[in-house]
Amino acid sequence: MSAAPNEPVLLRRDEGRVAILTLNRPRAMNALSGELIDALQAEFDRLAADREIRCVVIEAQGRAFSTGHDLREVASRKDYAFHHDLLTRCSAMMLSIQRLPQPVIAKVQAIATAAGCQLVAACDLAVASTVATFATSGITNGLFCGTPSVPVGRNVGKKRALDMLFTGQFIDAEAALRDGLVSRVVAPDQLDRETMALANQIAAQPPRQIASGKAMFHRHMEMTIDQAYALATDFMAGALQSEDAQAGIDAFVNKKPKPEWKGK
Repeated sequence: MSAAPNEPVLLRRDEGRVAILTLNRPRAMNALSGELIDALQAEFDRLAADREIRCVVIEAQGRAFSTGHDLREVASRKDYAFHHDLLTRCSAMMLSIQRLPQPVIAKVQAIATAAGCQLVAACDLAVASTVATFATSGITNGLFCGTPSVPVGRNVGKKRALDMLFTGQFIDAEAALRDGLVSRVVAPDQLDRETMALANQIAAQPPRQIASGKAMFHRHMEMTIDQAYALATDFMAGALQSEDAQAGIDAFVNKKPKPEWKGK
């Protein structure tokens, strides 16, 4: 079971400078089938070259954000090559989120488990409803969540991640916020408005600074602190030469109206 007949598994609509991608397999709890993984990858490839879109939101139809890999598809084949290919495509798709120039926000209305929790963790930001829940629950089905452990561990730290990975237990939205898996928690009836407000606030910032700053941040998080400071110093010295930064600083110092960002 997947999307309704003749409907794509992934929908896209653009609202101003924000692209909204909607997981559209509600009858399958938005499980990440190979088809959905490939559709997400194709949209990320398009977005990587789109200079009009400045922020991306990933949302989902139905009563789940995503329950992870489609276990019916996984169980349909027993061979290593099939499973390795599926997981390789999924990992590449997750990495594409980090490599996009636009910040990516997960809008989590409900349950996110296993690779669905991985998708939340892979996004730059996540806004969750108070009723959303999260788990790396593969272990309860006999399978340690190996690939989800990569971004989840980087979000919440070793001990919290291993607690989730070893037990498969669910955490609620407040615990996810406390641990760093999500960045904001809002009431269910505020989720759409608050997520779009955040996306539009980001989209209104200087696009070149956002894109290069995102890339710099993800690079330095994998470095030693000395290396990170060296990278950030070079980044900021270069950023200060940009037209947008010079115009913004001039407006602040001389009490002028905020300039229109040119992405230069």
